[in-house]
Amino acid sequence: MKQALFAGLIVDENDQSVQVRYVGSEPCYVVDDAGFLRHIESEKVDRQVLDELKRFISEHKDLVIQQMAESLGQPDIFSMAVLQNQLDHLDQQFDQMLYTGIPEEGRAYMGMMGFKIVIDHHGQVLHIEQPGAAPGPDQED
Repeated sequence: MKQALFAGLIVDENDQSVQVRYVGSEPCYVVDDAGFLRHIESEKVDRQVLDELKRFISEHKDLVIQQMAESLGQPDIFSMAVLQNQLDHLDQQFDQMLYTGIPEEGRAYMGMMGFKIVIDHHGQVLHIEQPGAAPGPDQED
């Protein structure tokens, strides 16, 4: 069964927390639009966020690989090649993640670090707050 990847990390334009509900087996983010509860398929929002994360990783691939290898305590060429291969197949990993989800502890940690996704009542991602990331062209410092 699919999972809402970013449950607890999404707010609407009014900074109100967005809940997760299931419509059948489909997870949805529920946005309160002036009393009307809009159910937005979570995959629509999650894919927008994953695409942005993929873009960020792609732009900084060498640094990401080096940082990951060092954090694993294995900054050797073989470990870096394995990590390179993993990053080259992000789409497959993201597809799988839609079913496995992000563990609750991981989402809680992301929230504590300031990671937040702002969406409108149609499910369009307005911006993503990522701690430590350079602001995008439409974001301020």
